[in-house]
Amino acid sequence: MQSAIHSIGHLGAMERYVAFAFAAAEMLVETDCHGHIIVATGAFRARLNLPPEAVLGMPVSDLIALKDRGAFHTALAMLPVRGRLEPSAIALSDDNATPFVVSGLYLDMPGHPRRLCLSFAPPPVPIAPGATPCGPAAMLRDVEGRIRRAAADRRALPPDRLGLIEISGATPDTLLPHINRVLERDGGALATEVAPGRFSVMPGEGAKLPDLSGLGDALDAMMPSQGLRNALRIDTLPLSMGGLSPVQSARAIRYCLSVFASGGSKAVYEEGFGAGLAGFVEDVAMRSQTLRRALEGRNFSLEFQPICALGDGRLHHYEALLRPQKGILGPNGGPAEFVNLAEMVGLTEELDLAVLEQAMQATPQLNAGEHIAVNISGLSMQSPAFRSRLRAALDSSPRAAARLMVELTESAEIEHEAAARDTMQELRGRGVPICLDDFGAGAAAFRYLKSFPIDYVKVDGSFVAAAMQQERDRSFIAAMVDLSLAVGAKVIAECIETAEHASLMKRLGADYGQGWHLGRPGAIRPPRPVLACRPQGVKEEWA
Repeated sequence: MQSAIHSIGHLGAMERYVAFAFAAAEMLVETDCHGHIIVATGAFRARLNLPPEAVLGMPVSDLIALKDRGAFHTALAMLPVRGRLEPSAIALSDDNATPFVVSGLYLDMPGHPRRLCLSFAPPPVPIAPGATPCGPAAMLRDVEGRIRRAAADRRALPPDRLGLIEISGATPDTLLPHINRVLERDGGALATEVAPGRFSVMPGEGAKLPDLSGLGDALDAMMPSQGLRNALRIDTLPLSMGGLSPVQSARAIRYCLSVFASGGSKAVYEEGFGAGLAGFVEDVAMRSQTLRRALEGRNFSLEFQPICALGDGRLHHYEALLRPQKGILGPNGGPAEFVNLAEMVGLTEELDLAVLEQAMQATPQLNAGEHIAVNISGLSMQSPAFRSRLRAALDSSPRAAARLMVELTESAEIEHEAAARDTMQELRGRGVPICLDDFGAGAAAFRYLKSFPIDYVKVDGSFVAAAMQQERDRSFIAAMVDLSLAVGAKVIAECIETAEHASLMKRLGADYGQGWHLGRPGAIRPPRPVLACRPQGVKEEWA
């Protein structure tokens, strides 16, 4: 470890080493605020045929393939504003345009010049050549950043329109890169796939959405055997903020894309987005009332999925999963849309409290030593008003409160960390453990692990699936396990769908697992042993 720390440099060496391990980075770069490399370490020879010292002084964007530099420049400019760069897919500037993932931190330490710290790592799952460097979540974060800056400068919403593209029939794997090539040629807009065959298009920083009417012809010229011109449906939506605040606007766009992903353009129009955000604003009051009535009437149920010890298969606790009644938010209104709308209209706290109350009512069904984990959004966790209401709910039933756990979700970013920490410390003071959900899915998780009192870490399921294929991905999970253990947190692996998943995650150091192999969501039921997780010689299996 000491040699690794020494090679990284003197400024914040230990912290950067931990970040390096967390990101499973092959290359670590530190730049000045203008993006010029001042520290470099890692596999530069293997990846770029250059020694690390050869890249000192050059713009860090020179490490990125030309086609991805526009998006990377935008992300780099946002890094000091946001404090970090979420993991984003890019291609390296080598001969093969190797798919990689870049993430970053803004280092502003007293007594030292400001720095940008960037890690370059292989993707946790394979990325097709030419894939967009900005997935749906990253796109929304970019939009929210632009909205915030526009509001601060009293300017109009920067992206004036949102493009929606649907393709009927089978979707070619190479379609997204071709769409982005056309868009780059026409002004630098960026497309991302939000669901199979459904793509959203956002204009580049300071640009307008290009005319998409000729996209089908352009794609037909690139892929003549696909006949895409007649298979494409293209819509655009105006994005005027109307009566929404900047944060609400970003959440409204998130909700719009969520609806589009699940139901396509037809669902978008049914949800009132036909006239863009301004038209949707007119309907927000009604939607808020509908959702509030649903919460007050408890027009949702909970299913409980078991989390089991990977050592002996014993049930440790359940996670409470929200299941809204069908039709409340239309035919495409599933749990994700329910949560997104609650965030958008400001009802997250009411939703979290309603789920908590229903979970507490289920605790008498638990066996000795078992708990129920409930999700609490970062929006609620940082709210003093929510903390007061949470305190009252727990005081009303101390026996039920003693059977709870809390999972901190990253559906919304925590901006007021001190307030969130106060809520978590109060929960832990009452004996309620805290679990960090979807660890590894976003860069904020690393910051949360350092900043908050965390008892459990839940490794995002995408890494579990990838670890079955690549040794590199297994090392990634092992690094996450080591970091979790370093802060005293136990590890839960998601998406344990087979006995092989359970065996591998146990070998990599995970304590518990969650997935269909261990138990599907449903009613609380007596625990049953799992063959894959039992000590050798035990013959029992799940029904």
